[in-house]
Amino acid sequence: MKANFLLISLLALTLSACAGKPKEPDVSSTQTAQSLYQEAKEVLDNGLYNRAIELLSAVESRYPFGPLARQVQLDLIYAHYQAGDVQKALAGIDRFIRLNPNHTELDYVYYMRGLSNLKADENALHNMLGIDRADRDLASTRQAFDDFKLLLSSFPASKYAAEAKNRMLSIKDTLARHELFVADYYMRRGAYLAAANRGKYIVEFYRDSPLVEQALEVMVESYDKLGLTKLKDDTYQVLKLNFPQNNKF
Repeated sequence: MKANFLLISLLALTLSACAGKPKEPDVSSTQTAQSLYQEAKEVLDNGLYNRAIELLSAVESRYPFGPLARQVQLDLIYAHYQAGDVQKALAGIDRFIRLNPNHTELDYVYYMRGLSNLKADENALHNMLGIDRADRDLASTRQAFDDFKLLLSSFPASKYAAEAKNRMLSIKDTLARHELFVADYYMRRGAYLAAANRGKYIVEFYRDSPLVEQALEVMVESYDKLGLTKLKDDTYQVLKLNFPQNNKF
């Protein structure tokens, strides 16, 4: 009777220990690197990103120095990005660049770094509701701009160059809106010099933005509040010269 009790207890402990172990990818130890990678690639292509990450990680763990190693790393970057885990995507990107500074697909890696940094600043709820979020901290967005800029300067003939240019234009608009938002914040609090400087920044660095007109308006109003008549008149002349239909003042 005592022996039976001990046997039951041991079985219970064994089952408990098994239940506590993290679940590992269901892959056969006899699979070759190519067959395991092919399975992971099919899962990735079907949009099952979390499962693809499991399988790709298994390939990387089992064959860290094989001929597929770099391609697996590239696929993991993409899978993490698509799964919404941009921090892991960025970590994989930085590691890849550090270990493969002359890789033939480095332009793609910089492109993915730009996309990942953009995604880091996204807010799905606000995007869905159409709420302007130019007031948020834009550190990652600024970094994305630098990533795309580096891609264009280092790989001007890249197939990602055109998209990088479009992304940069969009980012510039976002950054200009951010500056305008901050300028409005200062205006409402009577910090007119700070507001004018924000408007001036837009005019100087985002001169092709459609928000330049509003930036000049902020400058005119701020200089007026500060009693800086010459600066106000000069800025007003620039405003009317570039936007003759403007009738705010």
